[in-house]
Amino acid sequence: MDIPQDRSYEADIPSVEAKEAPAEKSPLFQKIDAALMNKVALFNNSYARYAARAMLATLFLTLGTAAAFGTALEAEKIAPGSGKFTFAFMFSWSLVMIIFMGAELGTSNMLFVTVGVYRKKLKVSKAAKILGTTLLFNLIGGILFAYMISLTGPFQNLPADNYLFSGIAGKLSKSSLQIFIEAIFANVIVNTAFTINLRMKDDAGKVMAIIFVIFIFAFLGYEHVIANFPAFSLAFFASNGAITGMTLGSILHNLFFALIGNYVGGALIIGMTYAWLNRTKTSYVD
Repeated sequence: MDIPQDRSYEADIPSVEAKEAPAEKSPLFQKIDAALMNKVALFNNSYARYAARAMLATLFLTLGTAAAFGTALEAEKIAPGSGKFTFAFMFSWSLVMIIFMGAELGTSNMLFVTVGVYRKKLKVSKAAKILGTTLLFNLIGGILFAYMISLTGPFQNLPADNYLFSGIAGKLSKSSLQIFIEAIFANVIVNTAFTINLRMKDDAGKVMAIIFVIFIFAFLGYEHVIANFPAFSLAFFASNGAITGMTLGSILHNLFFALIGNYVGGALIIGMTYAWLNRTKTSYVD
């Protein structure tokens, strides 16, 4: 639903003193501020378009996840044990598509909105609305597109012990602490990739950097709440719900601790640490 253009959104931006704020010295945070303001403007002026961009993120994640599991299934037939390598490489292209196609990913927005609040660019209430909307429509897109992918040829009549089903069963059997710690590292890696993208100028270099950085968390099997939306959904639809240990309780358990860990890793460890490091009177900025 488009919101009329004549509405004032000054209430969304924290009040500041009349004197002009000092210019931002960090090129990185100039880009982070600009990206955040684009998100706020779109969210305020066209909620539907913002929601669509959030769903696009899980469209690309679903395609990347499907390609990753599809290649892993075939690789395991040729060389048992190789599926992990092909999965990690193919999954990495998901973030390339998300970044280059301008989609809204909840786990990167954890960094943007938290840093925005810390740097007084955004009110807490607006930050929560933006992040909550992103997560909601990431979830809706993940379920919808995973269902559609499950109807395609590669995911028909899969054996019970295949790479996809075994991998998801393993995720659902992890302890709360393991999910939480792995989720911290997963979003440290994801937001490192986003930060690298902001700092580099050459598109080919960005693609290579993103692929090899994301390969780390995909290869290690760490927990990313948004990636798990399509992964769990695809496994459920492709197996007709027959995966060992896949219950509503086990899914919510994983998603909850992955969400909290992702926030700690992306918003606090990467976002807040670098925001604090760059709030300095010295010339040592990013």
